[in-house]
Amino acid sequence: MSGSIVIALPKIEDAKKIRTILVRHGFSVAAVCNTASHALSSISELESGVLICGYRLPDMYYHNLKECLPEGFEMLLLASARIIQEVPASVLTVELPMKAGDFLNTVNMVLAQIERRSRKDKKKPKPRTWKEQNYISNAKMLLMQRNHLSEEEAYRYIQKCSMDSGTNMVETAQMLLMLFYDEL
Repeated sequence: MSGSIVIALPKIEDAKKIRTILVRHGFSVAAVCNTASHALSSISELESGVLICGYRLPDMYYHNLKECLPEGFEMLLLASARIIQEVPASVLTVELPMKAGDFLNTVNMVLAQIERRSRKDKKKPKPRTWKEQNYISNAKMLLMQRNHLSEEEAYRYIQKCSMDSGTNMVETAQMLLMLFYDEL
């Protein structure tokens, strides 16, 4: 499962105990800390994961720490029932004292969500650069001028040629431009 685990609790002994529970059940823990600054430093070296933390660390409260988390990281707050009542719904929580099974299931669920999101993001096409967009725009303009097509028809023509030839739209636009300029 992708995603890293960072544990940040005020008492380092508590954080180490939680790491032991996680490791015993097959999870990999990237860092164990007792300050928010150390946790953020550890997280900055990781791609995605979950930060397991307490309500208040020596240098920061959980809500300030949540604002500092990079994209791809979720927070799992360990807190008492009284504190959990005040926590916004966007923060996942586990009530203290916790049951190991509930805690492990929650960590597993968070990591699975992160992995699904990561796979979904990888499937998204990368945005075209200005240069690539310019090739397509120029090819559309030439098609519109020479063949009297609308902008949408020109785009669809490039798209269809791209699919028929098995090349991407940028390469197809480049080929069309080369063909047009070779005729001149």
